[in-house]
Amino acid sequence: MINLIGSYECKIDAKGRLMVPAKLKSQLLPMLEDGFVLKRAVFQSCIEMYPMSEWNALMKKVNSLNRFNKKNNDFIRRFTAGVKMVEVDANGRLLVPKDLLNFAGLKKEIVLSSAIGIVEIWDKDKYELAIEDAADDFADLAEEVMGGNDGEFGIS
Repeated sequence: MINLIGSYECKIDAKGRLMVPAKLKSQLLPMLEDGFVLKRAVFQSCIEMYPMSEWNALMKKVNSLNRFNKKNNDFIRRFTAGVKMVEVDANGRLLVPKDLLNFAGLKKEIVLSSAIGIVEIWDKDKYELAIEDAADDFADLAEEVMGGNDGEFGIS
């Protein structure tokens, strides 16, 4: 499991190319050779970028679902819709395919935000709105998600 750190503002051009910020690229360096998977986020209008090792671990879980269960089959189809393999080129650029660019509504200003083992790619305005919206009930969410663990995580 990898633990990526940071949020980075950058620009994306009309062709969907973005320059991966140096500090993020240095964290991704061990994974550059294997490439990445881009997919639509489930809960937000952003793109998730999975290092191949993280994607393979996730697919192992998804692959264990019984495909003869209609809900499982529908989930797999929807979850993997629009999935693309991508690489960071020698110049440190990443090309976001048009369909994913449109899904996330990426314009010129974007944010690459680490989310533990993946990177979320957001339109800057949508990212700021999502963070602002979540701020109102974040304390309640934190208590619900992390508060009942009797200090197991040591987070205060």
